[in-house]
Amino acid sequence: MAGAGARTGAGIREGRVAGERPLLVGVGISAVGIGMYIPFSLVFFHHVTGLSFPLVGLVLTATGLAGLAFMPLAGSAVDRFGAKRANLVLYAVRALGFALYPFADSLPAFAAVALVTALADRSFPVVQQSLIGEVALGSARDRLQASLRALQNAGMGAGALIVSGVLALWGTSAFTHTAWGNAFAFALAGLLVARVRPAAGAPAGSAARGPAGYRMVLRDRPFLGLTAANFLTALGYAALSVLFPLYIATWLHGPDSLTGAAFTVNTALCAGIGVLVASRVRRSGARRTRSAAFGALLFAAAFVGQIVLGTLRPGQTVTLVALLAIVVVYTLGELVHSPSGGALSVSAAPEAVRGRYLATYQLSYSLATALAPSLFTTLLAVDGRLPWAVLAVAALGAAFALIRLERHLPAGAVYAEPPAGPLDRGPHRGAGGSAPAPAAA
Repeated sequence: MAGAGARTGAGIREGRVAGERPLLVGVGISAVGIGMYIPFSLVFFHHVTGLSFPLVGLVLTATGLAGLAFMPLAGSAVDRFGAKRANLVLYAVRALGFALYPFADSLPAFAAVALVTALADRSFPVVQQSLIGEVALGSARDRLQASLRALQNAGMGAGALIVSGVLALWGTSAFTHTAWGNAFAFALAGLLVARVRPAAGAPAGSAARGPAGYRMVLRDRPFLGLTAANFLTALGYAALSVLFPLYIATWLHGPDSLTGAAFTVNTALCAGIGVLVASRVRRSGARRTRSAAFGALLFAAAFVGQIVLGTLRPGQTVTLVALLAIVVVYTLGELVHSPSGGALSVSAAPEAVRGRYLATYQLSYSLATALAPSLFTTLLAVDGRLPWAVLAVAALGAAFALIRLERHLPAGAVYAEPPAGPLDRGPHRGAGGSAPAPAAA
């Protein structure tokens, strides 16, 4: 197979990215570190810093919100310095932050370290998505998206298992050592990512093209529509961690083990068949808009299944089987939507301002994650089936919007491998979604 960036009459072939293996290994290692503290975040930081749970929770909430405000600056940094450099800086900041956590035993010290770490954590998806656009072209972006997601799920699952075993053997005092383990994981991941090389023909940064601002993003209505559609789907992504446990406990009156089973099935499928599903979608030749829309429809089917299950409320055995079947459909929707939706956003962003575009796009995920707890709990208090109905309508709306946007997005974004011949569709940015940089905003 031709290397990354090789072209034929059918478009850009899928090929290996220079330094792809170190990139994937680095992401997997950093995901292990993330998995070691995400499931136990409040307990983790309470034992590492010695501060009370309310103080830890308040600091994490405040710094998380501050991290959202920092995302536009991260996008500007990507456009100015390149995604790879920004990626390395964020890995270094995260490594330093976790190395310092065991020494942050006062509120000001913990708040300072948590703030810096939160800024890096919130900005990382923007930079990683931009890095995919910088190092991969054509359908290689879809493949890399799927591989990264599978490794992230596998790594986080492994990290959770590791910390559970460590705590079982050495107790909560081991949290300090896991903090240093996280620091080592992020540092090692950064060293591996340093070996990645930009794809031929893809600039490592856009500073030479002249300055560009967020006004260009705000004038791009198709991309804003794509971001709005992703917000509707992102609410569904938040359902597994927020709504599933509450729904099982308060409406289905099921045991907590059902929640654990749902998470296990989701994680195992994402890690085990994520790349295979994405490969089948790519080889089918489906347009990214349509495969992402199909993923949203699978989400909607899973949410309707929850409504039916919540209406019938059968015995515990039937509920378990039905719930796991719904989780399988939900996970398939995630595996179909995520690579296509991610590659669609990367490819629809003009190269000169890709960082700013993807910072705007990633806000849809962050906003959905922030709104999900209050939205779901409010709807659940009215009726256990109501939040699923809202999510089903949102997913259907996202699928409809993606199909409608297809004619307005660049052909190079819609097609992983654009068909031969001229295509008069969407803004004329070229196959890679590139455009000359406008005046500064």
